[in-house]
Amino acid sequence: MKTACGSSGGCGQARPSGGCGQARKGGHRAGAAAAAGLAAALVLLAACTRQSTAPEQPPLTLPSRPTTSTAPAARAADWTTYHHDNARTGYLAGIADPTRLARAWSAHLDGAVYGEPLVVGDRVLVATEQDSLYALSLRSGQVQWHTRVGEPVPLSALPCGNIDPLGITGTPVYDPATGLVFAVAEVTGPAHVLVGVDVRGGQVRVRRVVDPPGMDVPPHQQRAALALSQGKVYVAYGGLLGDCGDYRGRVVASSTDGRGPLLAFQVPTRREAGIWAASGPAVDARGNLFVAVGNGAATGGAWDRSDSVLRLAPDLRLQDGFAPRQWPADNAADADLGSMGPLLLPGGLVFADGKSGLGYLLRADHLGGIGGALVERPVCRAFGGSAAAGSTLYVPCTDGVRQVLVGPGARLELGWQAPARVSGSPVVGGRTVYSLDPAGGVLYALDAGGGSVRTSAPVGPTSRFATPTLAGGLVLVGTLTGVTALAAQP
Repeated sequence: MKTACGSSGGCGQARPSGGCGQARKGGHRAGAAAAAGLAAALVLLAACTRQSTAPEQPPLTLPSRPTTSTAPAARAADWTTYHHDNARTGYLAGIADPTRLARAWSAHLDGAVYGEPLVVGDRVLVATEQDSLYALSLRSGQVQWHTRVGEPVPLSALPCGNIDPLGITGTPVYDPATGLVFAVAEVTGPAHVLVGVDVRGGQVRVRRVVDPPGMDVPPHQQRAALALSQGKVYVAYGGLLGDCGDYRGRVVASSTDGRGPLLAFQVPTRREAGIWAASGPAVDARGNLFVAVGNGAATGGAWDRSDSVLRLAPDLRLQDGFAPRQWPADNAADADLGSMGPLLLPGGLVFADGKSGLGYLLRADHLGGIGGALVERPVCRAFGGSAAAGSTLYVPCTDGVRQVLVGPGARLELGWQAPARVSGSPVVGGRTVYSLDPAGGVLYALDAGGGSVRTSAPVGPTSRFATPTLAGGLVLVGTLTGVTALAAQP
């Protein structure tokens, strides 16, 4: 059945980005129905609207390199992606527990830092809302290089939202195979541009627009952390604060050399269903992606894959999914799973939570469809990204970080809870949980076993979704003015 996204599989299937057809202004298009349920799903996908008005540029790609690369290799202690690894655990073992957090340095940059700082060797890699990438010295915070990759979009040029200007929001990712740090910059036009920047000197080696044909660019926001797997960078899209305009949740994949067609997946809903959680896609050892999807347009009838956890193949084919049995009511009440990304756990398990207050334990190889969770139980309303030390989880609850214990078997048990103000996305170093009070601009170090406060220190104002980075005895926090580094003193 032919739709506006082509004739072979619908927008819910992965495809080269050139296969979606030409953008059309206004209206919807659907083919003749073969079966009522299938037709309804396809009609939801039919809109292809305006694209970016930014000037088109040929992709800037890596020159050919010798087989013996001098790219900085990633060490186990490096922090190269959101929450350290593709499972999004945010955990480093063997780190001394602090009795004091002392200011080591602070760096005032050209804009707000919404993404998590990365660490490669002695470099701290940071992106700002001014469309800038920085490398800072891990020991001193001194700027090693600064590269601005575009002109950010002022809030006045967007249909809604709350970040002004809007530049690089999602956490970048480092690729040791190429020595590039990848980020997506929103630039005037508007357009979303993937850049790959050499961490040694700040030169832009890869640059390409990653907005699929037919996407109405202005209402889409790239907040989710980027993911790297099997030579591809994965980019997820949601909407702006206010849920304005014709946006739909998407994941796009580009090869790390910037060559070849993009791959793209679109949630098969008429509207919304953003993939916007700050933690971004989690990726398993086979390269399969797990994404949390927000509320969609449907509040009854056939499930439109919104309010869900979806598993996508490395080529972005939809493989499997889970939705709460009450997904229509969740959609109607904006009480969906999209606010916190999935967390991959030992034993082939997945933990998910969101706005409804219910937590879910899922099987990674069989997510369960509608209502098929292994465990469903009240946990909390959660936003951002969780952390895990083995089967002990730490969830960013809006009323205070909460410990959740998995097992034995298919069980979820609630443990301690932090004070309500300590609600930031946590990470774990040794036996200490680090989490922010975003409103107060204070970092807390909590005992991982019992939840008591070991120590705390001010870092300055942060975004709601700020999360710490652990490296070299320091705790690094992106703030609304730059980066603050605290020394974790035993």
